[in-house]
Amino acid sequence: MRALHRSEPAAIIDSIEVEPADELSLWLRVLTSYVRSGMPDLTNRQMALLLLVYVKDGPHTVRGLAETLDVSKPVITRALNKLCVLQFVRRQRDQDDRRNIFVMRTEKGADFLDAFGRFVAGTGDNDQSPPRPAVKRAR
Repeated sequence: MRALHRSEPAAIIDSIEVEPADELSLWLRVLTSYVRSGMPDLTNRQMALLLLVYVKDGPHTVRGLAETLDVSKPVITRALNKLCVLQFVRRQRDQDDRRNIFVMRTEKGADFLDAFGRFVAGTGDNDQSPPRPAVKRAR
């Protein structure tokens, strides 16, 4: 297997087969850069929830997110509490069925994921990074 290089566009990296040790080294680099960045520290559950809301088309409900992640609704609620405090997502009550809560994207959440995407791409806060698909923005 050949090594990944920071300058390679994400589309090329996606097509490269890597050994598990290479994937772990890549993930270590991403996490180290993220920790050093001073950005908010999210748990794996919070990050998975945030990515799910931004990568998958909605509408997103607490019930649906819990089913997708195979966790309980209280687990989703606790993760959402932190994400809402950070203003990465917001809750909106369904006007047709007041029992449902929609989880909505925010600009601040999209900005956070754009920055995190730069860590994954290996460019950190470098404004000269190659163009990447934009994170889906708040509606």
